Amino acid sequence: MSAVKTSPAPLDPSAFAARFSTAARAAGFREERFGARDGCPLVAYTRRAPGRHPRIYLSAGIHGDEPAGPLALLELLTTGAFDHRATWFLVPLLNPTGFTLRTRENAEAIDLNRDYRHPRTTEIVAHVAWLRRQPPFDLTLCLHEDWEATGYYLYELAAPGQASLAPAFLTAAAAHLPIDPAAVIDGRPVTIPGLIHPQDDPLLRETWPEAISLRAHHTPACYTLETPSTAPLATRVSTHVAAVTTALDAFQLRRA
Repeated sequence: MSAVKTSPAPLDPSAFAARFSTAARAAGFREERFGARDGCPLVAYTRRAPGRHPRIYLSAGIHGDEPAGPLALLELLTTGAFDHRATWFLVPLLNPTGFTLRTRENAEAIDLNRDYRHPRTTEIVAHVAWLRRQPPFDLTLCLHEDWEATGYYLYELAAPGQASLAPAFLTAAAAHLPIDPAAVIDGRPVTIPGLIHPQDDPLLRETWPEAISLRAHHTPACYTLETPSTAPLATRVSTHVAAVTTALDAFQLRRA
């Protein structure tokens, strides 16, 4: 998430939104348009499981030069990963103008992933309002890419006593991409190879990414998952899919 880059657009926001909507409706998800930006809807998808089940939230597409996250959510949706074991909340494309322009930021050159403490952008004002209407989540996952990374890595924000899903993410990802070997990633020291525990006190942060806001207000556990943007797109997507699938299995089986 560090560098500002541009690249050929492998994801058209309007076409992607239509594909995701069709797949979500076929899978029994409810579609909620919580806003719009330049004619492209901002949409959340929910499907509630009967009985007592964990509530799991996944988001992607907050940076317009990171297509692997949205495409991975679409593949997870179409392959049935979002099954009856949980109530699901999906927000697959938070920055449509960024994808149109092929930039990390939105059309106003604002990094949406720094706008959650005092929201001012159309996208994040609408997203924060939608989040406030939801029940607490048991787990949240934010799918990203990093142009400066040399391998897969993740951020873990969790309340004391929460069992870590980091080993599941890293083991599954390592079958598709190398784990980033750096001792410092994105200016932060790693705990073990590929794992960062960032400053988790929101009051000490001048700007809030989505993960900090989620952890502060909505969940006891948030993971930000990063694939290296220099890897082939298909590999980035398959890595996200494998890592998320394995970690969801580990999380849900623990609670069974």
